[in-house]
Amino acid sequence: MKYIVCEKPGEFLLKEKEAPIRKPGEALLQINKVGICGTDLHAYGGNQAFFTYPRILGHELASEVLEIDDNAQGIEAGDKVVIMPYVSCGTCIACRNGKTNCCTNITVLGVHGDGGMQEQITVPTNILLKANNLSNDQMAIVEPLAIGAHAVRRAAVKKDEFVVVVGCGPIGIGIMKLAQIEGAKVIAIDMNEERLAYAKDKIGVDYVVNAGNNPVEKISEITNGELATAVFDASGNKFALEAGPSYMAHGGRFVLVGLSKGELTYNHPAVHSKEMTLMCSRNATTEDFEHVISVLDQFPTESFITHNVPYTEMIANFDSWLKPETGVIKATVDFKL
Repeated sequence: MKYIVCEKPGEFLLKEKEAPIRKPGEALLQINKVGICGTDLHAYGGNQAFFTYPRILGHELASEVLEIDDNAQGIEAGDKVVIMPYVSCGTCIACRNGKTNCCTNITVLGVHGDGGMQEQITVPTNILLKANNLSNDQMAIVEPLAIGAHAVRRAAVKKDEFVVVVGCGPIGIGIMKLAQIEGAKVIAIDMNEERLAYAKDKIGVDYVVNAGNNPVEKISEITNGELATAVFDASGNKFALEAGPSYMAHGGRFVLVGLSKGELTYNHPAVHSKEMTLMCSRNATTEDFEHVISVLDQFPTESFITHNVPYTEMIANFDSWLKPETGVIKATVDFKL
């Protein structure tokens, strides 16, 4: 079978190997489509933390079952399935408390172990969710949207509250739509006018603000001086992460979804006076995946996936997906041709 491996930073190779043989408790899957995410881009660029080469990337996956044992989910051969790419230990303190998304021994497909950029793969049966009602395009975007769903659930977003989302990339866009579904009034912030236009025209956010154009003043105007009760950073940009509390109302919540490698600095009196709740949001749980699957018909999948190629053309196109001028929001790769 064919597979694509990132041999080292800046180098993909299309290779061939024997199909995997599943073990008890595993399923053998056909990979139909793979979504390209920021982790894949960072791995290719050589700046992904805790990463080793060579590595088969890919954890946003649309697949169907080729072989499987009897299982609690009732999944059978021929079913379409979404893969939760986080393999947790089930025994650590996080897992025992239901927080499998931040398991102390977590292994993420395509990051710590090989992922889905291959025609077939074996995975533990317990990380599969039946998705016969979804298209391959929809299945391939469930995982990034589940990250947004987890963040929205962490923040307990309420109807009619003002929510700021910083960063109009795929994760930020997902947070915006899922917050809207909860009834929030969403303010999108970014430097890229094309991304802001997408958030306004396709996602339907209530307000857009350019980060370079006095965002605190604009948010204050929109909220009648009160600012936003929930602020999400989906940019991972140090400057944006440090600016987030200034968009937040007194008594508000600041949720760090984007990840910065370095240290962050906040003025203690400023954040203390607001009694700020600071929380991080990592990965997602089964509950988040199930929620996304249940509301995915409200998401503009067709416009969200801006680029798609067969796996035979991925290597030739990957460099272009790193360039903002190509207008990529979400790129996907077909492995079932």
